Amino acid sequence: MSKTAAKTAAEFAETTEFPTFDATKATDQFRAFAEKGAEQSKEAFVRLKTGAEETQKAFETTLETAKAAGSDLSLKAIATMRANTEAGFSHLEALLGAKSLSELFELQTTFLRQRAEATVAQAKDFQAVSTKAAEEVAKPIKDVFQKALRELKVA
Repeated sequence: MSKTAAKTAAEFAETTEFPTFDATKATDQFRAFAEKGAEQSKEAFVRLKTGAEETQKAFETTLETAKAAGSDLSLKAIATMRANTEAGFSHLEALLGAKSLSELFELQTTFLRQRAEATVAQAKDFQAVSTKAAEEVAKPIKDVFQKALRELKVA
C-alpha cells in the first residue's frame, strides 16, 4: 500500500468510532421486558382466577335453583295427580249413585268435559312453572357469560 493509503486508513481508524456493546443496557432492557411479562402474567392469572371463581359460584347457584325448581315441579305434579285421583273417585261415586242409564251417560259426558278442561289448565300451569324454572336455572350462567363477553370487549 502506498503511504497515502496507509495514512488515510490510519486516520480513518482514529476518527471513526465503532459501536461498542454495552451489556448494562442490554441487561436493563431484558430485565424490564421480563418484569413486564411477569406483571402481565400475574394480571392474566388474576383475571382467570376471578372468572373461574365467578363461574363456580354461578354453577352452584344454578344447581341450587335447579333443585328448587325440580321440587316445585314435583310438588305441582303431585298436586295434579291428587286432584285427578280425587276427581276420578268422585266420578266413580257419582256413577254408582246413578238411577238411570241416561243419568250415567250425562255424568260420564260431564266428567270427560271437565277432565279435558282440567287437563288443558294443568298443562298451562306446568308450562308456566317449567318456563319460570328454566329461566331461573339459566340466569346465573347467562349473567356470568354476558359479563365475560363485556370484559372481553373492553380488553
